[in-house]
Amino acid sequence: MSKNIIITGTSRGIGFELVKLFAKSGHKVLALSRNEKPIEKLNLENVTCFSFDLNDNEAYKKVEDFINSEWQYVDVLINNAGTLLNKPFAETTFEDFEHVYKTNVYGVSELTRIVLPFMKKQSHVVTISSMGGVQGSMKFPGLAAYSSSKAAVITLTELLAEEYKDSGISFNVLALGAVQTEMLEEAFPGYQAPITALEMAQYIFDFSLTGNKYYNGKLLQVSNSTP
Repeated sequence: MSKNIIITGTSRGIGFELVKLFAKSGHKVLALSRNEKPIEKLNLENVTCFSFDLNDNEAYKKVEDFINSEWQYVDVLINNAGTLLNKPFAETTFEDFEHVYKTNVYGVSELTRIVLPFMKKQSHVVTISSMGGVQGSMKFPGLAAYSSSKAAVITLTELLAEEYKDSGISFNVLALGAVQTEMLEEAFPGYQAPITALEMAQYIFDFSLTGNKYYNGKLLQVSNSTP
């Protein structure tokens, strides 16, 4: 049965692959990214995309209006967009932290808040975090802003699951290990991850459609390596 899926961070990497997987399976997709061109070029049936910046308050209204007029409800929200900063802590400014948190934490929080009224029983909110945000995991210098922001959405997910436990909506968070994406290459040039963006997208695709039957308010570590 066709479902209505919202995915952020769709211009490249995992988000880009996710859009293709959902479209191929006959689902309706709203693909949100600052750069909508890569998805637009695919010309996929059942896929709507427009430029969306998590830091722009006006952009959320656009999403709300789209759901109201085109769909009326949302089955799955995948908070995949993220920004990564690799910089020694001593050089990291207030603005650096603010920029990372605005996208990785406030953006996740606000989009979830906007979409929730359109979700019903058996809907699923999946937020993509990182192994670096998991308490007790191996940590890497230079990722103070990034990894701490990824830790924040893990706790946020647990809190939302508790607050909405009577609604039948599930909230889960996936802490990903290293995946071979453009973002990883920019942060760690030359590092070769064991998993491709498509392989990870396949896992997230399956989990977002079925994981809510088994999990709510849970952190799943999706990693076969360190990092």
